[in-house]
Parts: sequence; structure tokens; C-alpha cells
Amino acid sequence: MKYDWRKQEKKLYSPGEMPEEVCVPAQRFLMISGKGNPNHEDFSNRVGALYSLAYSIKMRYKAEHKGMGNRDADMEEFAVYPLEGVWDMEEETGADAHVLEDKEHLCYTIMIRQPDCITEEMYEAALAAVKKKKPNPLLDEITWEICEEGRCVQILHTGLFDDEPESFRKMDLFLEEMHLKRRSKTHREIYLKDMSRTAPEKMKTILRYTV
Repeated sequence: MKYDWRKQEKKLYSPGEMPEEVCVPAQRFLMISGKGNPNHEDFSNRVGALYSLAYSIKMRYKAEHKGMGNRDADMEEFAVYPLEGVWDMEEETGADAHVLEDKEHLCYTIMIRQPDCITEEMYEAALAAVKKKKPNPLLDEITWEICEEGRCVQILHTGLFDDEPESFRKMDLFLEEMHLKRRSKTHREIYLKDMSRTAPEKMKTILRYTV
């Protein structure tokens, strides 16, 4: 059986264009951090390093479990989860990341979620293999982390990243109406479409606050 987050985790990955509450459980991630404008090459290089490792993990798992079905594994293969990013700003700016106009001051941690069946040992084995096959100094910056967001508010934003403030305003109004408070000035973005293959006006991005 192939596990597909698009079909089997709709509550987390299929919000509407109006804010809604969701409870996000503990999840395992490949993570890498950076600073600066996401339109610069350094950001895309970090995304590339993450994907090279994520696909190595996927293919190694598929090769090891193909044909085993439910006898020895919950699934034979899985769809790679979408790219996510937690966005912040440099402390001296004193602004929230989603209202910061100067993108050079952004700080971020981008990540790709891993299924529960993937262990840290599997990650380490795949990382060693990728380093040997396709050496990349950025691979040394990738970490394996468990993150539990808990209670959140999220919304689906369709269109340009620069138009996200309108969706954030909807979220802020929802928080006010529901008497909720953000737990952090950071926010999470989940990119449901491949940024390199999708026209900017057709991008679909989940925006999420922890509350």
C-alpha cells in the first residue's frame, strides 16, 4: 500500500480559504536553517539538499519493503511530504516575519516531514549514502527533529507569496473573534505545489499559527 498524505491526512493538508482550528500532532522532520531573501540561490540550494535526502529515504524504504504489504510494514511506499518553512525575522527588526518588507532580514527553517515508519537510524543511513554519492556541504547542516505544534489556526492561501498579508489579516481577525493568542511571532508555511514548476499566481500555500 502507498501512503499518500494528500488523501490520508486531509485535516492537516486541505484547509479552506477561511481560517480554521486544527490540532497538529508530533511529527518527524528533516530540517535545515538559513537567513536572507528566499529568492536568492542559497535558499534554493538548501531546498535542493533537503529533497535529495528526502527522496533517498523514500527510495531506500521502497526497495526494502516492496511486496511485504502489511506483514512486516504498515506500507510499502509513501509520497514525499511537501516542503514546509517556519519563518521569523532578525531580532533587531522588531517585526513579525509576515509583515517584514525587507526580505534580507528573514530567518527560516525549512523542512520535509517524514512518515512515522521512518526512524532516525534510517535517516542516518540515507544521509551517509547521499553524502557519498552526491557530496554537498549543506547536507552537514540538515538535522532530524521532532516537532509538536499542538493547537493551531491555519488557512489556504492561493496566489503570490507577496499577497499573503491579506490571508494573514483573515487569520488575525479570526484569532480576535475566537479570543485566541499566538504562541509565537513565527509562522509556518506549507507549500502544496512545487515552486519550481508552478506559476506564482497558482501557488497553494497553507499558512499556520500556533495558538
